Amino acid sequence: MGKKPNIVYILNDHQAYYGHGMLQGGPRPMRPCFEAFAAQGMEFTNAYCVTPMCGPARRTMLTGLYPHTHGQYHNENDPPYRHEVYLDTLAEAGYENFYYGKWHAGPGCAYDHHCTGLSQSGYGNPYNTPEYAQYCRERGLPRAQHLVERALRPDSYENSHFFPKLREGALYQCEDYWCGEHATGITTTPKETHEAFFLANLACEKLEELAKREDGRPWSLRVDFWGPHQPFFPTQEFADLYNPADIPEYPSFRSSLSDKPDNLHWEASRPLGDGARLICPNPLPWSEWQKMLARCYAHITMVDAAGGLIVDKLRQLELDKDTLIIWTTDHGDAIASQGGHFDKDSHMSQEVERVPLALNWKGRVAPGGRDGHLVSTIDLPVTMLDAAGTAFSNRVDGRSLLDLACGRAEAAPWRDSLLCETYGHGYGTTLIGRMVVENDIKYVCFEGDSDELYDLSQDPYEMKNLARLPEYDSLKERMRALLRRKMAESLDPVDPQRLFGR
Repeated sequence: MGKKPNIVYILNDHQAYYGHGMLQGGPRPMRPCFEAFAAQGMEFTNAYCVTPMCGPARRTMLTGLYPHTHGQYHNENDPPYRHEVYLDTLAEAGYENFYYGKWHAGPGCAYDHHCTGLSQSGYGNPYNTPEYAQYCRERGLPRAQHLVERALRPDSYENSHFFPKLREGALYQCEDYWCGEHATGITTTPKETHEAFFLANLACEKLEELAKREDGRPWSLRVDFWGPHQPFFPTQEFADLYNPADIPEYPSFRSSLSDKPDNLHWEASRPLGDGARLICPNPLPWSEWQKMLARCYAHITMVDAAGGLIVDKLRQLELDKDTLIIWTTDHGDAIASQGGHFDKDSHMSQEVERVPLALNWKGRVAPGGRDGHLVSTIDLPVTMLDAAGTAFSNRVDGRSLLDLACGRAEAAPWRDSLLCETYGHGYGTTLIGRMVVENDIKYVCFEGDSDELYDLSQDPYEMKNLARLPEYDSLKERMRALLRRKMAESLDPVDPQRLFGR
């Protein structure tokens, strides 16, 4: 085998994608850099996250395993790593690993897995790092500052004294140990002060160093942005791209959730909920949601521009010649959907489960490809190891996307259905849910709660729960049987008895 390819992995966090991009008669989140990137390689148009929660999803993207196997069910439970991590396997294969950004994948951080760069334990706050302070000094930049337009207040903020300086109408700097404020507004300092451009610049500087190397050693570089997760704080130049008044009402915004499982009623952010449950009809008029969505969309475009800097730098330095580049996000965002949620919580709606995903590999993956097979974030670590000519030593649940991107799927047919799972947000609340998708049919089942059934070809916004209609009982039972089979096929088979008890 010749020289091993380099690997670049760009990961956005918590991105509104499905649904918002389908709206007619108004602006959609603009992602010109991602779309240009996808056009140069293969875009996977039917990609799902394995679970809606950051911590479990991110550990899956390190191990290729379902959360029920790797053991991290919530953001807060951090069992020790007892399974292989692709970064360690790359190091064993001779790779030098560079990691910049958010970890939030269980105990430790990227430094514990043969990486150098910038990494913090837990959720983290890049604005508190010495690297950020040095970055600002070298460029003559101030610390990022934001004008807060709206601050939603989950009870957890009040009880734990999170973000005590967060006030509507006031200037704000994030100084807490994490930076996930439920807020919208404008970054009043230059865009280069924002975490996305900070990380992108660190990555670009490293790429410039790597372009000068002559030792031939392969490397991997990963950038994990904290955004476009809230707080939605775009700079004015990105905010000006969106007129709030032009954003059409989201189709499921006024849903009463009368035919939905109980967990879809959970909403901690006041004034949208009472601290526990969503208030219906939504307490905020659509005109206020338009303002919040305009900031959300602008933040997506800003993070897109930061990711584009990395892709452009790879091409400028001609480092893309033998480099696999992957760009995706860990999960979606429930903003404005299903009665008007702000955060995703642990829902399994399409807005939360569907993610953008594309890869480039010049000379190996032809440009302009669009693949509609069911793929998952569980496939990503397997894909990177496959490109490196190695693999996990033990069986995993994911598959290499190169089977599809490089035309190898004929030898081993691709999956025709997909399993996802959730265990709730934590914070004292546990939820056990499983979801299976086959073609356009989606079935979701929760322990001790009602189930859901949708034909996405006819009902892309999941407005009508077919599981409540007796004429769909046979289809529901067929999907239940499929779900049982998928659960049994996973690495650690899951006992379905509790799940189907109701």
